[in-house]
Amino acid sequence: MAHKNTKNYSPYKARQEARQKDGKAPAQANSNQGRHKKPETIYELHEANDRIADVFRNHRFDMVSHEQRLNLAHFYRLLMLNQEKENFTRLLKLRDIAIKHFIDSIIILKYTDLKFPLIDVGTGPGFPGIPLKIMFPNEQILLGEGVQRRVEFLKHVRQEMKLKNLDIIGRNINKHFVYPVNGVITRAVEDIGNTLGNVISCLNIGGRVYFMKGPGVDPEIEMAKKTWGEYYKLVDNIPYTLPETPHERRLVVYEKIKHMPLPEDDEGEELLMDELSSDEKRRWSQYK
Repeated sequence: MAHKNTKNYSPYKARQEARQKDGKAPAQANSNQGRHKKPETIYELHEANDRIADVFRNHRFDMVSHEQRLNLAHFYRLLMLNQEKENFTRLLKLRDIAIKHFIDSIIILKYTDLKFPLIDVGTGPGFPGIPLKIMFPNEQILLGEGVQRRVEFLKHVRQEMKLKNLDIIGRNINKHFVYPVNGVITRAVEDIGNTLGNVISCLNIGGRVYFMKGPGVDPEIEMAKKTWGEYYKLVDNIPYTLPETPHERRLVVYEKIKHMPLPEDDEGEELLMDELSSDEKRRWSQYK
């Protein structure tokens, strides 16, 4: 999940508060919420691959090759094996993971072209960044995540799956983050306006921000226009559903049209350089 800025307006929180006042949502979480749940079954690699193939076929999803699907099965196993000691996802059944994580992460490629280098802001345990890395093995992708246990898991995934050109940024992304990228993607619940502000220093002119949202995103779009209309233009607002499901989604894409003055100090670069590996520092120097 992306880091939260409690000083900014959140349509999600506003909707939840309104539902609680109307009696449509509980004011407090139920006793089962937040409990660490473990998967009942973790399939071996080839059985997981076969079962994912069945799910993809049943949901008319034909965007991945056999090799890519095998890599997704490998990622599924790493996620579930670590779920036994960490609480990374509420989805524990392979079918749900295949639909709500894998298809959900990749299907946007039907509707837009991604720009690279691409950073996944608030990637959590790697969504959509790891599935997209599987789809684009030669492109540079960065994973931004501020929770240390997730960062360690992402490094483990990178090593186990031998993923190249995958940089892991173990910090929250904000206006001090200045690593230049041409694309930003996020599936986190953070408000659109907050994210646009947090990536303003790292996104190049002409670069794009891809928001993977639910259907009720219009208030966020209106607020972002008022706050960030000078620096970004809305280029796509595409409703779609995950195939053969009732799950509605919205892909909202902005393009950066104007630079904003960088922060006066160099805090961003100092923090970044402290956290990068030697290979990541070498790639960073190529973009400076």
